[in-house]
Amino acid sequence: MKNATNPQLIRFIDEHTGLFWYTPTNKKHEVSEQLLLETILNYATFSDSLQLFDLLGYKHSLNILRSLEGRKKMNYYPELYHFYKLFLEKNA
Repeated sequence: MKNATNPQLIRFIDEHTGLFWYTPTNKKHEVSEQLLLETILNYATFSDSLQLFDLLGYKHSLNILRSLEGRKKMNYYPELYHFYKLFLEKNA
């Protein structure tokens, strides 16, 4: 996965820096899009999720989610994964 290099994504990460408490400050802008999406969907608001979908693109966000299908371990809450997958399939 690509790192968050888009200035808008970097600003988005900075606005939600508290959600990345486990990531060293100097590495926050290097999180992958996959980790960014996972963190926002699991711990941020629905409005924040919509903002991220606008930045990443709905189709790209759906592709990130789909890439996780079949994995034994997923870090998404099952209910949230199911909801956002359906939501993105409808809106992508």
